[in-house]
Amino acid sequence: MADMGAFRETVTAWATGGPGEPARELAARLSVRTAVLLEGPSDVAAVDALAARRGRNLAAEGVCVLPIGGAMSAGRFAHLLGPTGLGLSLTGLCDERECGYYARGLERAGAAEQGFFVCAADLEDELIRALGVARVEELVRAEGDLRALQTFLRQPAQQGRTAQQQLRRFLGTKRGRKIRYGRVLVEALDPDRVPAPLDGLLASL
Repeated sequence: MADMGAFRETVTAWATGGPGEPARELAARLSVRTAVLLEGPSDVAAVDALAARRGRNLAAEGVCVLPIGGAMSAGRFAHLLGPTGLGLSLTGLCDERECGYYARGLERAGAAEQGFFVCAADLEDELIRALGVARVEELVRAEGDLRALQTFLRQPAQQGRTAQQQLRRFLGTKRGRKIRYGRVLVEALDPDRVPAPLDGLLASL
């Protein structure tokens, strides 16, 4: 049975030069109505974790949460999925320094008015600020990564950086770590401390 994961795969293949018909067929079969364009899989993990905390099944609601492989791909995916393609409603979450790619991409696809949400640095930075450095360090310890963090902090390149900057860098030092902590950090948030971009994105869906 086809599911939203299969739709994501067909869209990704389409965006890299594959045929579009499989995506069109699945979009109709699954009643997909909205595509959430996210820069990477760690953002997907965070959005999925917050949706689960709030008792929502985005796939069942016709919402496809899609990692696009970086902000520079926003225009390509917007063209395929928005008014010029499948006709889906579009939104997304991006880093402040990358928001121009999203703005231009949605505008060229005729979806500029649909909007997207911007993180001050990136989503990890937003989550660390929401939780506080001490709480994130507790979570790192609980996840069994304290020794790795301590080794990382001894590196010369980390001297002079703030604790928040160091933690943000640490989360990206090992393959898969950002994805895991995207879920872990969201699950640890107090309900009233969800970063505004993430909270706004979910509320818009």
